[in-house]
Amino acid sequence: MSAMLLLYQPMANRPPIVVIMGSVDHGKTTLLDYIRKANVAAKEAGGITQSVGAYEIIHPPHESQTNAELNAEKQGESQRNSAKSNFSANGRKITFIDTPGHEAFTKIKTRGAQVADIAILVVAADDSVQPQTKEAVRILKETGTPFIVAINKVDRQPDISRVKNDLLANGVLLEGRGGDISYQEISAKTGKGVDELLDLILLASELEHSDYDPGHHASGFVLEAELDSRRGVVATLIITDGTLKAGDGIAAGTADGKVKILENFMGKKAESLAPSSPAVVIGFNALPKAGDSFHSGPDAKAVESVAAKRVFAGRPGDKKDTVINLILRADVTGSLEAISQVIRGLTLGEGQRIGILDEAVGEITDGDVKSAANSNALIIGFKTKTTKPAEVRARAQNVKIVESEIIYDLLKAVEEALAAVGRKAAKGKLEILATFSKKGTQQVIGGEVKEGNISNNSVLEIERKEEMMGTGRVINLQQNKKDAKSVSAGNQCGLMLDSQVEIKVGDFLISH
Repeated sequence: MSAMLLLYQPMANRPPIVVIMGSVDHGKTTLLDYIRKANVAAKEAGGITQSVGAYEIIHPPHESQTNAELNAEKQGESQRNSAKSNFSANGRKITFIDTPGHEAFTKIKTRGAQVADIAILVVAADDSVQPQTKEAVRILKETGTPFIVAINKVDRQPDISRVKNDLLANGVLLEGRGGDISYQEISAKTGKGVDELLDLILLASELEHSDYDPGHHASGFVLEAELDSRRGVVATLIITDGTLKAGDGIAAGTADGKVKILENFMGKKAESLAPSSPAVVIGFNALPKAGDSFHSGPDAKAVESVAAKRVFAGRPGDKKDTVINLILRADVTGSLEAISQVIRGLTLGEGQRIGILDEAVGEITDGDVKSAANSNALIIGFKTKTTKPAEVRARAQNVKIVESEIIYDLLKAVEEALAAVGRKAAKGKLEILATFSKKGTQQVIGGEVKEGNISNNSVLEIERKEEMMGTGRVINLQQNKKDAKSVSAGNQCGLMLDSQVEIKVGDFLISH
């Protein structure tokens, strides 16, 4: 009996896990910068947060408030304000999850909301509700995550009434506007209202009653995972229950292993970490996926790892479809998932479909280039590097590698590359410089051959402002007023074309 009492540990209150959500450039990362006194935004490519980070802070007491003032507040203010004062006086931990604002990262944002106890919806006072704000509201409602609205950038000529009205129009009922959703006006740049926002977070967490058992083995979620050339598989976890210890067995989805090295979010080694701590773990034998749940201890179930190779067929195709093969590489699993999701959703031409031959975390290697050459594939790299041997092989084998650290640029490059792959190779291209006569479907026109050559009796595609208008057949071709079998690039010619499409100056005739 006494032994059982010694083993018993009472439930403990878990610090709140908070996710920051909102539209691009509304100040989410700037808010976190102010809270943790670090400049992360400057390190992000293009100023856009493109991966998930987790940070732990301690909200300190207001130095200007003495115990006597706090007691006076307790007696004279409402229960809510009294609670806020108490929380301000007790330095307490809060864990923040920073989520990307770009629309491509919907799944990551959804995952963040599911992991978090509370969300902060950041809305810029000078920009109000944007499409990504609406998306964040939808995610929060779908996941049932309690949230607080932070009306940011009040240091700039704000229109607070407009923000409140726009939120109301999108189903966000603030306090004083017919609802019970708390809000705080802040300036992430100057820090105005940030302490009060942290008070609201601690108040909301007290109402949520998030407890954990410190005697349990740890469980939680994988936020990110990457393959480090020196340290191996590095996974960032959020602990939601129990205690994670160095040396514990651990399993997450298809990956398992042992916690060889345990670090806190600042990169310092730790013997153990409790909820809601962000934890960096080295010891997985394979890359766990972002969003996988994990558990630790001697009974952690090891699940056999499978290759991260999936083929996307899009809509049902037929044998005439053009399959555009891709190989995807990214820096971390969350980025890889997001890029894969966006590319799968690209709009392609009729008869085209995407085949993702392989997707993985890590550098682009010469092995990847060799695979791409054998399968006529494009290689897409996001926030990752191409090895020198891979660059050499890519040039030698004419393999296209599309890389960028900014998703906007990457998507534009991918779309251009896919469009180029989808087009047939042009044997010849002629620009129409003049039109002379038309009789029925037969038209006499003149132009200059820009690429390749144009041949007599050939069928040509008619392109107008990059849109295919139809086709026509060359009935007669002349160069220097003499009949010609073909005319090469750099030369002008006249031709009679039979086509239902009326040819105009500026059109292009393309031979394949």
